[in-house]
Amino acid sequence: MKVFRGKLVLTDAQSEIGPAIIAVKDGKIVEVLRGTTEIPYGHWANVDEVIDVGNRILMPGLVDSHVHVNEPGRTEWEGYETATKAGAASGITTIVDMPLNSIPPTTTVANFQTKLEAAKGKCFVDVAFWGGVVPRNKPDLKPLLAKGVKGFKCFLLESGVMEFPCVTLDQAKEALFELKDTKGVLLFHAELDIPPALTKVRGDLNKYSTFLESRPASMEDNAIRHIIELCRLTKTPCHIVHLGSGNSVRALEEAQKEGLPITAETCHHYLNLWAEIIPDASAEFKCCPPVRDHWHREELWKAIKKNVVSLVVSDHAPCTPDLKDTSKVSLMSAWGGISSVQFALPLMWTESKRRGFTLQDIIRLMSVGPAKLARLENRKGKIEVGYDADFVIWDPLAKFTVATKNIMHKNKLTPYIGQELFGVIHSTIVGGETVWHEGAISHPAKGKLLI
Repeated sequence: MKVFRGKLVLTDAQSEIGPAIIAVKDGKIVEVLRGTTEIPYGHWANVDEVIDVGNRILMPGLVDSHVHVNEPGRTEWEGYETATKAGAASGITTIVDMPLNSIPPTTTVANFQTKLEAAKGKCFVDVAFWGGVVPRNKPDLKPLLAKGVKGFKCFLLESGVMEFPCVTLDQAKEALFELKDTKGVLLFHAELDIPPALTKVRGDLNKYSTFLESRPASMEDNAIRHIIELCRLTKTPCHIVHLGSGNSVRALEEAQKEGLPITAETCHHYLNLWAEIIPDASAEFKCCPPVRDHWHREELWKAIKKNVVSLVVSDHAPCTPDLKDTSKVSLMSAWGGISSVQFALPLMWTESKRRGFTLQDIIRLMSVGPAKLARLENRKGKIEVGYDADFVIWDPLAKFTVATKNIMHKNKLTPYIGQELFGVIHSTIVGGETVWHEGAISHPAKGKLLI
């Protein structure tokens, strides 16, 4: 048995910060004693180790339900080893792997088995998996659920990789009916093409304004209106990934008040960046949907406050440097994706604390919300008896500067280089084992595949 104790422990999104002792056995929490750091004499017969976290915060490990690992097939972009090391560096104890940009994508049971084999023995944190909805794979959906995927993702416009084609609204509707009365949720990349004349590319291909005009907020808003109607028709859970348009917050709020099973997430880049500060020809800032102007950013923060947006994730979407090198390709043709899984907690905390958010809000948005979406809420997101012993131990008052030399993910491109952020992660605990400690990986890759 291993015992963790500290003066500043947060056990869940509703609790107050206070002293506590947490007993861990075989990777699970077996007892929580609140209000004390003194281990009662003779209370446990076999304590192998006591870890005292002192005055640092100890709280549930984070869950990032939107990570593109890209293995197998595009491991020069990222891989399980590097992605999970980077997650551990940010206090993330579980990631959920997206069904693309790996080759093959997670769209059949056979493809899923290939992915599981690729991940085996390489993960430093726990890993769950999304499946994919593509044309003509409706018969694969229930078998994939039975094999352990947590739900599915689809695109309503081309994904950018040929092996994961988009679906029509009718095909999405068929998938939702197929998933009805299962535990599966359908995640939507919510952009929908509007008449091409309205989105014709005009102007300098390296200007951010040109890219932004090519993917207006109306593409998101149009898609979300249709998704709400599909959710109303099928009553199957739907989820909007990486919401970037503030225009759609009201529609989502009304749909939720109506009782429709629809949820939404946003990402660190939509909350920390805005179009007016993004330099031209800087593809490390490019993603889809785009980071929009300051008004949209503020509307997303309001949506988080009201819990219309109930989780914040990274959408870690890396690639090789050549695909973002605007001396060789234009901004318009550069790969769209932002890498941030390593800086998730500091990014969220730095901006949210100045807006009056609390550490309890961080747990709600970055532990509880993603765990619930991925059907892991009975084992992740709380410090409670029976839950996995996943913790982050950190100092929310300490500052650091994002530097290339400290980046753990495979390719070092990120828009946050040089930024000073609050929140230094001292230790990340997965299943009771210290995986990240004082700036380095400290434990072999023993993360579980959650199927």
